[in-house]
Amino acid sequence: MSPPVAPPGWSRWLVPPAALSVHLSIGQAYAWSVFKPPLESALGLSGTQSALPFQLGIVMLGLSAAFGGTLVERKGPRWAMTVALICFSSGFLLSALGASLEQYWLIVFGYGFVGGIGLGIGYISPVSTLIKWFPDRPGMATGIAIMGFGGGALIASPWSAQMLESFGGDSSGIALAFLVHGLSYAVFMLLGVLLVRVPRTEKPVESGPSVLAGPQVSAKQAIRTPQFWLLWLVLCMNVTAGIGILEKAAPMIMDFFADTSTPVSVTAAAGFVALLSAANMAGRIGWSSTSDLIGRKNIYRVYLGVGAIMYALIALFGDSSKPLFVLCALVILSFYGGGFATVPAYLKDLFGTYQVGAIHGRLLTAWSTAGVLGPLIVNWIADRQEEAGRHGASLYGLSFVIMIGLLVVGFVANELVRRVDPRHHVPAPKEAAHVGRQQSESA
Repeated sequence: MSPPVAPPGWSRWLVPPAALSVHLSIGQAYAWSVFKPPLESALGLSGTQSALPFQLGIVMLGLSAAFGGTLVERKGPRWAMTVALICFSSGFLLSALGASLEQYWLIVFGYGFVGGIGLGIGYISPVSTLIKWFPDRPGMATGIAIMGFGGGALIASPWSAQMLESFGGDSSGIALAFLVHGLSYAVFMLLGVLLVRVPRTEKPVESGPSVLAGPQVSAKQAIRTPQFWLLWLVLCMNVTAGIGILEKAAPMIMDFFADTSTPVSVTAAAGFVALLSAANMAGRIGWSSTSDLIGRKNIYRVYLGVGAIMYALIALFGDSSKPLFVLCALVILSFYGGGFATVPAYLKDLFGTYQVGAIHGRLLTAWSTAGVLGPLIVNWIADRQEEAGRHGASLYGLSFVIMIGLLVVGFVANELVRRVDPRHHVPAPKEAAHVGRQQSESA
């Protein structure tokens, strides 16, 4: 399947909706918790067991993005979106079969392994194409698409809950809900497959910058540079700090105010989780667009430096003021989302557009690491503190100190990022010939 080249007069503003159709679909992953209680009840699972499909899905996201990034770059966005559609939808269909047969291993394999491959390939599928269409505003372009991943749960959570209420929370009801998800997302993602195009020329915007402007570095060379590993560390630290709150948001806010005169109800805690999802989504477009104005290094100074201050405020004063706790958590989650959306543009600034999709895929292994590290830090320490007889906000004090330290490490790593040494650059004639050959084969 060759990359579809845009005909003359094609509007570049049709590409972000194509990307959104994929990202809004795979963003369902953040709504997995809706299925946890009915699965635990219907199949007799523990909380740890019911989390396995999500955890495996995030691990496979990073691994498939890393190993499939070069293929995505070579074969183009339509091929990648098609693979994502097949894997993500098949994951739900396999899960439906597993729920129907009450075979949980099939749900783990379907949603976690097969669906996780769809997550990874789908996540990086539009990145390189968007940056090439919007060389003048790469942060905004990638922010629009990646915003969909953060906002997918806002659609999927109530939709999934309504289906489970209608179909029932037993194994057959769960199976039917999985089946509807798989078929519906296949149709929605197909819109992106049919709509996506790659630019015909190196300058898709008249009088705008060329997509080949600046240094160009291959994915193979990029991972040999200190800049790549410094950015890996920056992303990992930022994601760890954000997911540390996101994964345990509802019980955390209830614990913080359990010993006060105004405890937080279950309903209010659920509303807090919804607010965090909105902040996550808004940060992806808001902060990434801001990075086009103030620069990528500066915006990560905000994410990491101000993020550390927000954690410190929660640790010191969070249990005495609900508005302060909520505000600081919303800011941290906006930085969490913004970090995801800004990093493709940061990569483009450092390594060029030559193989930015493949480089981005490799960098997402930082997400896989953070997806394990963040929840492990918060949950393990909270469990140990509870065993020691502590309760309320004291369950999280040490965790927050660790998060502040990790953000400081990320801040320092960001400060050490410099321009890539020219010895890693792809020679201009070779790079231009590669792009020309790609476009002639696609025409």
